[in-house]
Amino acid sequence: MIRVGRNWVGPIRIALTLLGFPYCLCTSGIRPLTSFSPDQFSARVSKSLSTSARSLCVLPPTVFAMPSSAPHSKARCPKYPGSETQRFPVPDDKVDWNTDWPQYSPVSYTAPSVLIKPVWADQDIGSFSPRFNALDGNVDRRSHEGDYRVEQGMPLNPRGRTGLTGRGLLGRWGPNHAADPIVTRWKRDSVGQQVLHPVSKLPVLQFVSIKRRDCGEWAIPGGMVDPGELVSLTLQREFSEEALNSLEASPQDREQIHEHITQLFNSPGLEVYKGYVDDPRNNDNSWMETVAVNFHDDTGNSVSELPLQAGDDAGQVHWIDLDSVLSLYASHSHFLEVVAKERHAHW
Repeated sequence: MIRVGRNWVGPIRIALTLLGFPYCLCTSGIRPLTSFSPDQFSARVSKSLSTSARSLCVLPPTVFAMPSSAPHSKARCPKYPGSETQRFPVPDDKVDWNTDWPQYSPVSYTAPSVLIKPVWADQDIGSFSPRFNALDGNVDRRSHEGDYRVEQGMPLNPRGRTGLTGRGLLGRWGPNHAADPIVTRWKRDSVGQQVLHPVSKLPVLQFVSIKRRDCGEWAIPGGMVDPGELVSLTLQREFSEEALNSLEASPQDREQIHEHITQLFNSPGLEVYKGYVDDPRNNDNSWMETVAVNFHDDTGNSVSELPLQAGDDAGQVHWIDLDSVLSLYASHSHFLEVVAKERHAHW
């Protein structure tokens, strides 16, 4: 069983904290003093919210609130991922758009992979007029955070300044919607009994995790919601493609995968989170949002019976024990913490 641990870089971490600048990123090995997603999570303060998920049969989510001392720190990483572009440094007290800052001079960057105009990306603003805060044809430009500001025809990140304008690696102006399926099961011993953690004495959950090809970090399998696609279908499609490699499966295997996946994903899911994601790809005009839903194979006779096989954007795929020592991509550790607490499992 694979275990994923933190790689703290103490002196650098302390220095950056004292300077008041954010730090992150999958390629750097540096993590914030607390890796909580800004304004959304806290290990100590929990609050249950009843939110109806569009097109999903889900239980009410549990969302963790957090102090806003370091708002979206990963979205202010000094070096933009996949490039040599350095962001304009934004200290914590200058993130809010309502804070007057005449000296703010963000760097403009859109990745070459976006500039070649793939089908999943918008055109440059000026060559078309997107309808922000609305369903724009098949493209949903509404935010889970509510209406966002639009100035001079450009949408503004609802969490504030990031030090970079344009789209970066993201295809859409404004919110880029994703879906993260968290598939779990109970860890069991050789005779099928639930395994209890030796310290907490609580049952241990396992979840399906992929190792991302782009930055090498372990993550929840997930991906972008296609235009016009229901989130429920995105959750099922992304898990099948990334964790079970359904695209390369034989017709017979694909039928078996579909049967087991449909059985699990048609069960009531636990909506863990819906909203803005503190992601290193974010910038002033484009940002990631997600719906994270937990689907639990309680008896172990559904997805647990299928062999995991990495596909699509995944380098590796494994069942991993849920534990507070996990260090995962973006805000994924916090999603798993909510799952563990809701399932009364070890964390």
